[in-house]
Amino acid sequence: MPAKVYTDKDADLRTLKKKTLAIIGYGSQGHAHAQNLKDSGLNVIIGLYKKSKSVKVAQSQGFEVFETAEAVQKADVIMIAVPDMLQAQVYENDILPHLTKGKTLAFTHGLAIHFGLIEAPKGIDVIMIAPKGPGHVVRSQYVEGKGVPALIAINKGSSRDAKKVALAWAKGVGGTRAGTIQTTFKEECETDLFGEQAVLCGGASALVMAGFETLVEAGYQPEMAYFECLHELKLIVDLMVESGVSGMRFSVSETAEWGDYISGPRVINASSKKAMKAILKDIQTGKFTKDWVKEYKNGLPKYKQFVKDGQNHPIEKTGQRLRALMPWVKKRNIKGSQAAYNN
Repeated sequence: MPAKVYTDKDADLRTLKKKTLAIIGYGSQGHAHAQNLKDSGLNVIIGLYKKSKSVKVAQSQGFEVFETAEAVQKADVIMIAVPDMLQAQVYENDILPHLTKGKTLAFTHGLAIHFGLIEAPKGIDVIMIAPKGPGHVVRSQYVEGKGVPALIAINKGSSRDAKKVALAWAKGVGGTRAGTIQTTFKEECETDLFGEQAVLCGGASALVMAGFETLVEAGYQPEMAYFECLHELKLIVDLMVESGVSGMRFSVSETAEWGDYISGPRVINASSKKAMKAILKDIQTGKFTKDWVKEYKNGLPKYKQFVKDGQNHPIEKTGQRLRALMPWVKKRNIKGSQAAYNN
């Protein structure tokens, strides 16, 4: 049975009108939620640690900024919008001591709640509002009078009002303009991690790099390999987003479509699906999260090596040279890592 899609008529901003909303963290999702909610006429404050570089940014955009603990004390609804691996520490030190009965704790992702990194006390509603897009898109779509589809979830033990609050928040950030679907912390977390690892990030990047390496090792110019295995991928993904897999196949040449049918299953086959099932099992059992928490606490040695190796791959130098020849491609020289994120 298809999921119910909630729209603007199903949500009421008046639910939040007399409440103070605190966004803890002012990164990608944090800034988008804060600005959209503010423009929706709601009272939003920002919580940051004292020396955060984001303090001046948030203040320049019209927000009152407080240290996290004070923001929690002042707020009725608190959204934790710092990276997953920082959430438990921020929660224990600055949020939990000030969570009084009747407050609501909100998240943009289900990991911390689903895998028990954070456990809210009784009397606290726990909700999730997760737009299905990066923060800058959530913001730009809102400004244009549109919205990004969103997910909401209500944790077990929350009050009857929790769903009204989640829907009102979703409306405030533009989610109900596009359509909002209710899920669970478990479902959102596990499907999100799986998608990232098996398809969107891990799968796609590994496929692109393996294709690049195969052509270069066979003696073809790296520039040709880059165009065919990375640059043109955007065209295919855009077609799939716009009209589905069948629509993409209809839009490409018959030769490309025939190659899709006979060669796709040779690359992504039963063994690939077996690996995907193993990835999903690691996510479902909590093994991935346990290992990631351990890696983070140990100072990220493997993570940093992965980053270094990836940045030094030949596809990166080839890409930098070719992107310089394409003025229509937006250039973003991104260095560093999410783990070094300054909230």
